[in-house]
Amino acid sequence: MSAIAPPATAETAPPTADYSGYKLVAAKHPWRWVGTVIVAAGVAAIVWSLLTNPRWEWGVVAEWFTAQSVVTGLVETLKLTAISGVLGFVLGFILALMRLSASPLLVSVSWTFSWIFRSTPLLVQLLLWYNLGYLYEKISLGIPFTDVRFFEAQTTTLISQFAAAVLGLTLNQAAYSAEIIRGGILSVDQGQLEAAAALGIPAWKRNTRIVLPQAMRAILPNAFNEIIGLVKGTSIVYVLAYSELFYTVQVIYNRTQQVLPLLLVATLWYVVITSVLSIFQYYIERHFSKGAVRNLPLTPLQKARKFFTSHAAAASTKTTGKESR
Repeated sequence: MSAIAPPATAETAPPTADYSGYKLVAAKHPWRWVGTVIVAAGVAAIVWSLLTNPRWEWGVVAEWFTAQSVVTGLVETLKLTAISGVLGFVLGFILALMRLSASPLLVSVSWTFSWIFRSTPLLVQLLLWYNLGYLYEKISLGIPFTDVRFFEAQTTTLISQFAAAVLGLTLNQAAYSAEIIRGGILSVDQGQLEAAAALGIPAWKRNTRIVLPQAMRAILPNAFNEIIGLVKGTSIVYVLAYSELFYTVQVIYNRTQQVLPLLLVATLWYVVITSVLSIFQYYIERHFSKGAVRNLPLTPLQKARKFFTSHAAAASTKTTGKESR
């Protein structure tokens, strides 16, 4: 039978090793520095080419960047994006609820809608809506299967270039938004709904207070990707000769023959719009991540403030140490 060792006391405990004399050595990452140098050289070469190649014609870009016609086209692009985005996500939300319904008819209609509009190119959809007057001469509103009509108008009058653009972009956006929203709702653990139902919480509050706030964390990244894609997707409306940003730029460079500088004007405006949307995305996602992380990530302004504060404190400590010597 083995003897049990007596508990260690302050007198019998082994002495603690003193590591105060050891020097801390930072880990070396040579390949990280090699990769950094290579990437920095590539970036510098691209920037140098952009600044020194006269064929970019930056003066022409600056001249047309804030021209009245270009700004007007930009406003039309933003208008198409806002209207189609809002209507597309509202319709997508309804389609997502239909897909999650227990009704076989609602599920079938929602699935068929998404299947059709995700299977056909957006260009084909826009041209189809714009030429709807060839299929139906008049659009009327009334009681089905009767002669009662409350409203009736010529299709070519109702379906203008703007209406065809909004209709095509909205329905196409709704098909993708429905799947994004449905996936976000399904990502919420069903056990939470069962627990809320057991506590007697009404269904409306279960969906608005429990499901949607958590589903938004899964919906938002994909939703903003769709909105950014919608901004760039508005450029395809040029086939309808609608005066959005890209069509306006085309009209200008067909007249001036300054193709590349005008394309750069459109590119820079698209970059500005998507950059602003990316900033909104960051702050909105940060807001909805409150229940998922213990500490919210610092915003860029908070990081900059912390950086300068810590460096100022370190500099003042060094100064105080030198004066004391």
